[in-house]
Amino acid sequence: MLSRREFLNFSAATIALTSLPNQIQSNQLIRNYKLTASITPHLFDKKGVSDNLWLYNKQTPGPTIEAKENDVIRVEFVNNLHEATTIHWHGIKNINKMDGVPYLTQDPIQPGETYIYEFPVKNAGTFWYHAHFQTWKQISKGLYGPLVVKNHLDEQFDNDLIILADDWRLNKNYQIDEKSFESLHDWSHAGRIGNWLTINGKKFPKYSINKNGHTRLRFINASNARILSFGSSLNGMKIISIDGMSVEPFIEDKFNLGPGQRVDLLIKTDNLSTIDFFEVSGKKLLSAFKLNVDQIIKKNIIKKDINLQSFKKIPHFKNPRILKIHMQGGAMGNLATAYFEGVEKNFFSLAMEDKKFWAFNKEVGKYEHSLASVKKDQTIILEVWNDSRWPHSMHLHGNHFYVESKEFSDTDKLVLRDTYLMQPGEKSKFTYIADNPGKWLFHCHMLEHAASGMIGYIEVL
Repeated sequence: MLSRREFLNFSAATIALTSLPNQIQSNQLIRNYKLTASITPHLFDKKGVSDNLWLYNKQTPGPTIEAKENDVIRVEFVNNLHEATTIHWHGIKNINKMDGVPYLTQDPIQPGETYIYEFPVKNAGTFWYHAHFQTWKQISKGLYGPLVVKNHLDEQFDNDLIILADDWRLNKNYQIDEKSFESLHDWSHAGRIGNWLTINGKKFPKYSINKNGHTRLRFINASNARILSFGSSLNGMKIISIDGMSVEPFIEDKFNLGPGQRVDLLIKTDNLSTIDFFEVSGKKLLSAFKLNVDQIIKKNIIKKDINLQSFKKIPHFKNPRILKIHMQGGAMGNLATAYFEGVEKNFFSLAMEDKKFWAFNKEVGKYEHSLASVKKDQTIILEVWNDSRWPHSMHLHGNHFYVESKEFSDTDKLVLRDTYLMQPGEKSKFTYIADNPGKWLFHCHMLEHAASGMIGYIEVL
């Protein structure tokens, strides 16, 4: 268990994490973007074109939205789909009404409608945006893109590359396999696992980076449910940021990314010619992408080590509010009965009549399901127990939380995350300061799990 002293001394952002996404000020720079969602053909392979993707601005991934700390992002969104949608800004400490959760923070955006998202960004880091209406379908069809917020430290890097990974489920004609949507097997097991890995929408892309320089790689897992694992030809990979939060750099031979998670790497390219990256979660190594170290820096200068800032302290806290989250359900699980819309049902009825398989505290959730109401500025400890046979990528909207992560080679590594990958049977504590008013969703980012009950919100009053 984390001691009080360890918690108080842990590296954290005193100002960044306790500052609210305040109302927009007149002197803030506004970054204007326009996103249009539409049905778009895409070439997955030379043998065939998928014509049933749903994309932002006719590209996959969607366009990179970029800003600097304290800027305002303003997005004019046009829905040219034949069904409603919304956009969630994953990892951003947002204004609640801009969070993009249908029925909870906004009405769904109907076909043909335009909606304006506008919010300040307080923290530099790697984030992403994605549809949040029927996410299990809309994200799997391609409605997502990267969101990057930079500060002065990013000027030290010679190259800054986004590595947005996804595993699509395609049929033999290279179309999105729509027949498998709402599969009872997927929803009650690991979720929708794909069969076609892409990096930035391509199969095994290659990128050129500078010699004798420093490269930042921003990994994002946009998969519906697959836990991706990355290795490389490097002698260890230096992790410098997790879920948009800088960390004291540490080395890993490989790292896992649950759905919704992000990891940034720092690569020093001295004496390197190529660097290969692999997806290593399966029985065989799968080539992911290649870096060719062939660009020459114009200025003939000796590169110094990158000066990175890790977060320092967290404000003093007392009398934390403890919320217990008991996660149950799924195939081979122990959920005998649960309440759905106020009615207690057995697991068979929930599965066959309502297509619900998962529950928090024996209650099947949905967007409007309240888990708790807490006071503003209260310290919250979510005691989360994954009492199921499956891993879950647990995401809290609008906040980052401290967790003793078991995701890396150092066991119980204390980190800040907005999405934490829990293993079957694991018990963890998520600690954060509830200083951001509104209704904030908490759900599994294995999207089929959320759709079938593993979801609810915590309201900050």
